[in-house]
Amino acid sequence: VSDKTPMLTCLLEGGAGSGKTAMAATIAIKSQFPFTKLLTADGFIGASEVAKCQALAKLFDDAYKSPVSLIVLDDIERLLEYVSIGPRFSNVVLQALLVLLKRQPPPGRKLFVIGTTSLPMVFEEMGLNQAFNVSLHVPMLSLGETTEVLTQLNAFASDEIPQACQALEALMG
Repeated sequence: VSDKTPMLTCLLEGGAGSGKTAMAATIAIKSQFPFTKLLTADGFIGASEVAKCQALAKLFDDAYKSPVSLIVLDDIERLLEYVSIGPRFSNVVLQALLVLLKRQPPPGRKLFVIGTTSLPMVFEEMGLNQAFNVSLHVPMLSLGETTEVLTQLNAFASDEIPQACQALEALMG
């Protein structure tokens, strides 16, 4: 985000479990922006389309109150209630999201939005990929790469890293 670009949007796409959410959360934490918010579908279980749209609009309005803000929209296809059978999704929420992602912040305000998805092809069909300035593929890590990441993060004692990698592999199935 710069003076010439008051709003930057980035889509992280990759397979389930590739670390998109972890990467977005790490960026949010390290940014130390005065306003950072992670929005997940968990908070919208049972919510109507109107309630989702109102919450999205409020989130962006709250972000505009800070000089520099970061919003993470995690697992966007879940926010849109996308299912491949049909296919079915909430067009009302999609249209609200498209408007919000294209609307420029007020003068003197800067906004960085990171979205995550496991379904980039669906985003193309919906036209949602065009709302993002940048799209980055997040590949699955090999065991060696996972070991290296955990080592560099100092997240575990060196003797605990093999066990942590095994646990991660078990989660990935």
